[in-house]
Amino acid sequence: MSRRIAVAVETGAKKVFATAVDWPGWSRSGKTEEAALEALAASAARYAIVTAEAGEAFAAPPGVDDLEIVERNPGGSGTDFGVPGNVTEHDRRPVPHAEADRLRRLVAAAWTVFDRVAEGAPAGLRKGPRGGGRDRDKIVDHVLNADHAYCQVMGLRVAAPSPSDPDSIEAMRSAMLGLLGRPSDGSPLGGRKWPPRYAAGRVAWHALDHAWEIEDRSGPS
Repeated sequence: MSRRIAVAVETGAKKVFATAVDWPGWSRSGKTEEAALEALAASAARYAIVTAEAGEAFAAPPGVDDLEIVERNPGGSGTDFGVPGNVTEHDRRPVPHAEADRLRRLVAAAWTVFDRVAEGAPAGLRKGPRGGGRDRDKIVDHVLNADHAYCQVMGLRVAAPSPSDPDSIEAMRSAMLGLLGRPSDGSPLGGRKWPPRYAAGRVAWHALDHAWEIEDRSGPS
């Protein structure tokens, strides 16, 4: 299996994101393009846990030299805030049936990893160097609320989930996965602004970004 990983780079004034265009959720940032690419490569072993959960073959964790930049785009305020917010030309590619199923499985795997990490983490997480950062339950609330907001961007009308009601979470996620699992010509979902590939990447990235945050802040400094 080839180790080459196609990457899109999004460059803001203060932050740069490097995103693997064929692997939803695998996106990392840095202050420079070089730093973002290094961060992406460094997170490969973590992302491999997601691909294994999804039943997807993944080459041995690549290094920076295995990352191939296929697209560069200017970022904006969202980029600098910490979100890979650009819909790329690669995001607009059609999604045949097999690829739609793959996207669905990878997003579902990202949620599984997030849930598993949150369940095994202490309620109180280590604070940042300036005393910042949400504790575990606040992060879980934030991810659920963000997913509900993403539903609206995807043209889905579902009830807001509650952390204390697993059925409500399952209903929301099932609706999102059902939509992502459909073949598409690459048009925005629900006539809004996110094509399926971008939606899958954004949802999976947010879950994994916070899963990895919880992991990093669960242990001693």
